[in-house]
Amino acid sequence: MEEILKFDTVTQFSAFNRNETLHPLVGIIDFSKAAPRQMRRMYFGFYAVFLKDVKCGDLKYGISKYDYEEGTLVFVAPGQVLGSYSEEWYQPKGLALLFHADFINGTPLGRQMNNYSFFSYTTNEALHMSQREREIVLDCFSRIQFELERGVDKHSKMLIASNIELFLNYCVRFYDRQFLTRDSVNKGILERFERLLNEFFTSDKPHEVGLPSVAYCANELNLSANYFGDLIRKETGKSASEYIRLKLIGVAKAKIFDENKSVSEIAYELGFKYPQHFTRVFKQQTGVTPQEYRSLMN
Repeated sequence: MEEILKFDTVTQFSAFNRNETLHPLVGIIDFSKAAPRQMRRMYFGFYAVFLKDVKCGDLKYGISKYDYEEGTLVFVAPGQVLGSYSEEWYQPKGLALLFHADFINGTPLGRQMNNYSFFSYTTNEALHMSQREREIVLDCFSRIQFELERGVDKHSKMLIASNIELFLNYCVRFYDRQFLTRDSVNKGILERFERLLNEFFTSDKPHEVGLPSVAYCANELNLSANYFGDLIRKETGKSASEYIRLKLIGVAKAKIFDENKSVSEIAYELGFKYPQHFTRVFKQQTGVTPQEYRSLMN
């Protein structure tokens, strides 16, 4: 069975990479100090952001391959597994920012960590930076390292957490830029999403799956739900769930024209378990019930 290296603490990962532990809950890792190694999958019990400067084989997050190149940023949340297996030896290069959830508890950063959805991105979703963006990242890392090297005082936690927050806020901006600059890729995903919904409602999938969820659509498109949701909102101004709901109502309106079908039959064809649920959703979106809509169209 493939070995998974388990790192529950920042101290463990620092020691593994031959870096001094300056703080047990937060650190900057310089991979050039690490010994040559073979690629292995690794479990992390803390937040980690990797800026690697070496190509070392296919990188996996969970069971999916990352859109990974030299100089990209990769984000890992606690409890995740990153890496892949290879017998080839390589010298790690680059940097990593590590911080434990316990460090940011009680800080403004801790209260908004859920807003940084890129920690839950999976396939084809690494952050590709320009040279200027890379310089900003390195400056943020340098500021954090400076505070760690000063030693702990009453200001340390606030300043380190603030600089981590600044770095993550820059990453939000960089991802927004990436969504725009990779427009052709994103448009392709939007087209595939539209095609997926069209095929879904003209197949037996509603009977098999029920109503299409954001998670279902993201999985069919080989994307994480968070990345998929962020991309759809950037491209359309609507959330993925809103987009699905509008598509659902559009299909429902077309079906309602067929007076040979009852409202209940239409509800089941769309994937609703209960006709009452369909009626409620339809009225929320249109202001009238399906039966009233049918009457208005006659």
